[in-house]
Amino acid sequence: MFLFSFSFSFRHAWKGYKAFAWGHDELKPISKTHGEWFGLGLTLIDALDTMWILDLKEEFEESKRWVEKELSFTKNVDVNLFESTIRILGGLLSTYHLTGDSLFLDKAKDIGSRLMPAFNTPSKIPFSDVNIGKGIAHPPRWTTDSTVAEVTSIQLEFRELSRLTQDPQYQKAVDEVMRQVHRLDGKHDGLVPMFINTNSGKFTHRGVFTLGARADSYYEYLLKQWLQGGKKEPELLEDYLQAVEGVKKNLLRQTSPSKLVFVGELSHGRLNPKMDHLVCFLPGTLALGAHNGLPADHMDLAMQLMETCHQMYVQMETGLSPEIAHFNLQNHNGRDVDVKPADRHNLLRPETVESLFYMYRFTQDSKYRDWGWEILQSFNKYTRVPSGGYTSIGNVRDPVNPGPRDKMESFFLGETLKYLFLLFSDDPELISLDKYVFNTEAHPLPIWPSDS
Repeated sequence: MFLFSFSFSFRHAWKGYKAFAWGHDELKPISKTHGEWFGLGLTLIDALDTMWILDLKEEFEESKRWVEKELSFTKNVDVNLFESTIRILGGLLSTYHLTGDSLFLDKAKDIGSRLMPAFNTPSKIPFSDVNIGKGIAHPPRWTTDSTVAEVTSIQLEFRELSRLTQDPQYQKAVDEVMRQVHRLDGKHDGLVPMFINTNSGKFTHRGVFTLGARADSYYEYLLKQWLQGGKKEPELLEDYLQAVEGVKKNLLRQTSPSKLVFVGELSHGRLNPKMDHLVCFLPGTLALGAHNGLPADHMDLAMQLMETCHQMYVQMETGLSPEIAHFNLQNHNGRDVDVKPADRHNLLRPETVESLFYMYRFTQDSKYRDWGWEILQSFNKYTRVPSGGYTSIGNVRDPVNPGPRDKMESFFLGETLKYLFLLFSDDPELISLDKYVFNTEAHPLPIWPSDS
């Protein structure tokens, strides 16, 4: 029954996309139209492996035909290197591995080669944007910086592309980025600043450390690259373990009154007790490390943070988490969590259900399924659009008027619903965590055989 519910939710989201946004990047379910980011069918590509995992053969075959006949990268369009790598390249590589169909590998090679001009910088730290038709890359208009998360969260995909094509250029480019970041000054107990300059190759805006936006997946990809490569790259593990210790030393605090453990942000020596929903990737990552032999206290911390991420949902009137939570260190009206008006939106993000999936896989504790089920019920109650699709909302504190925002991000199909489905699957071999590592857009890539 549960798996049917997740399949039904996916079909409902897909119904809206197919009816009103087919071949476009994103569905706008309220206005029954579409939004465009890169003009490359992001939602369709992001959802390919989800459809395969959910055994939705008809929807998959129809989407495959679109990829074969309509998907073209010969477009005069600027794309974000990070977003197109994790969504498009990652989605195509994952679908190739699940299906064995060379169509998806051919498309992956095409987009991968078109992204390579991003690395043509003085420092070899890639630009954020690249025109895939013209082969010209550039930084954003307002800065020569790239964000640290973006340049250090493209490695799984490019490394895998090199392995499959036997062309070392892709892995060479992204490994060079990791080598440079490994050596850089400006870290704080393994924690990295949010920005890096593409000319100098040095960190900028130093002194601010977060596990939220602009830094988050750097930490995730340290562990996952180590796993992908068969645990043979000690520098990656060293940096990951140092960063976890840095989190424990500098960023962990407890709320009042409930003593919830959360990850704050450090700004020039002062702790700001705010935590992005994005940080809720961390319980799952810590649990994955512990499963692979890292210290047992990583799992203890994972359980504590999982409870906090759960509370970010249940303490809201809609049962849905805000984008950013502020935690009370002193007792304030008996509440642990406050939300500023500008942070009350929910974008259908996956990070909490992602971590619930890992926690259930490794502990078999049914409470994690219960929490995931509650989240799906809240999505259905407050974000489901009757004509098809789901929408982000503007105010998780107002169940009467949650403020539909008329946008369904591609990651809702690529990540959120996939992780919910996997959370409730009783088959531990369905994307086994000993055989696959998920990229940061929930696209599973194989852990390399020991002879790679």
